[in-house]
Amino acid sequence: MKRQAGMTLVELVITIVIIGIAAAALYSAMAAITGRSADPLLRQQSLSIAEGYLEEILLQPFLDSSNAVCPPPPASRASFDNVCDYNGLNDNGVRDARGQAIAALANYRVQVVVTAQALAGLAASNALLVRVTVTDPAGQTLALDGIRTRY
Repeated sequence: MKRQAGMTLVELVITIVIIGIAAAALYSAMAAITGRSADPLLRQQSLSIAEGYLEEILLQPFLDSSNAVCPPPPASRASFDNVCDYNGLNDNGVRDARGQAIAALANYRVQVVVTAQALAGLAASNALLVRVTVTDPAGQTLALDGIRTRY
């Protein structure tokens, strides 16, 4: 008997079927990844916005210039001079520290809540919890918390 060289028709068909199944699985995985690729971008942008707002707020003094803890806030965000002034801030569209709109981020919504919070032996009058909530264009929310103490 002679030794065979090459593939039989059955082996060729099985090889084609296996390669087809692998290609279909790879294609469906790539389609799923591509379909969700914008979500991480929106989430990362929301995180950057929340961090920016939180940093701006936490860098403000605990008390205002008259040494009051939470006086009524000024009308203009450019005049905010303490942490409590940001309580109730609701920006439809991201704004900079002076209150100027950032056009490229107009589809994001930012809300800020500042509350007195007792913390590890500190009285509630000496610590403020700041929660910044960002809603992205897809409707997903991201909340970031920070604490400002009187020191």
